[in-house]
Amino acid sequence: MDRRSFLRASAAVGASGVLAPGAGAAVDKQTSESVNRIPRATAAAMAMQRKDWEQGILAQAMLEANQHEQVILLTKAAIVQRTPDGRLGVVVSGGPTDPAMGGEAYAKAAEWTRDPQIKDAVDGLLNWIRFRAPRSADGILYHVFDGPEMWSDGFNCAPPFLAAMGHYDEALAQIEGYCRRLWNPYKKLLSHIFDDSKRELKDANYWGGGNGWAAAGLARVLRILPSEYNLDRAYLGAFAKELVDGCLHYQRPDGLFHDVVDQPSTFVETNLAQMLAFAIYEGVGAGWLPASYKSHADTMRAAARVKMDSLGYIQGACSAPNFDHPGVSTEAQAFCIMMESAGSKLESGNLT
Repeated sequence: MDRRSFLRASAAVGASGVLAPGAGAAVDKQTSESVNRIPRATAAAMAMQRKDWEQGILAQAMLEANQHEQVILLTKAAIVQRTPDGRLGVVVSGGPTDPAMGGEAYAKAAEWTRDPQIKDAVDGLLNWIRFRAPRSADGILYHVFDGPEMWSDGFNCAPPFLAAMGHYDEALAQIEGYCRRLWNPYKKLLSHIFDDSKRELKDANYWGGGNGWAAAGLARVLRILPSEYNLDRAYLGAFAKELVDGCLHYQRPDGLFHDVVDQPSTFVETNLAQMLAFAIYEGVGAGWLPASYKSHADTMRAAARVKMDSLGYIQGACSAPNFDHPGVSTEAQAFCIMMESAGSKLESGNLT
């Protein structure tokens, strides 16, 4: 199926990043708060034990925050846990695509340092993702080794890494493949897991974390695609807007969401708000979301800020290691940093 016919949606709506008169003081206050929170979230994250995707998303968060030294350190640490097949940061068995979560950041570390060891590791990871990782008959990457499954988490694994390395068509093909299996156009949400052997959903629930991973991954790919992919950018931006809208339909009055977004019986969760806020700030800045969406992200940001404890941990997130109750996780720390960085960049007009 042609991706343009699949990723159909209404025309992308332009947005203005112009601040209202008198907004300068509020912006300064927000920026000051971000400057305070990012190092606290970083310190807590660095103290946590991490698996391959956690190492990767933290490296990406450091890239978003322009913390180059931390990106390089996290990259070098990931190389210590390199597997013979090319995956990085694997401290347990790992998954096929989880190590790609940090691929963009690792590639930046190679570019900055010109370290041949880092470049070789990034090349090995890319080779694994492009040619060796298990995938479906139509080339869509599986998320685990013990079954032919696609997860909504995968939107933020291989696609941004492939795009960052210049393999734009491959990145878009992965997104289209995940959408075809997981997207519910009526709910405007993604189910969590598709079983490719049975050709059916293994977990049809609309897990907040999975939809958040997807929104963030789409925002990152949209940021990377070059101008000659403008038509793809328009379709992808419209799809990302639909996903954001689908989540917003279930937002609680306090700005947060339930762990399964359409099931109020599940616990109230913090990280989807951070993930969506990051995606919205990116979308408003890039123009694939209207400027009016910023207020939604600001509400999420305010709600998530309340959840930071005195040590810098983001409480109430879908908790590691089993992600079945509220607590803390490296990814919640990372998305605190990414949300604050993206919000500050948008408010300051520094979108690079």
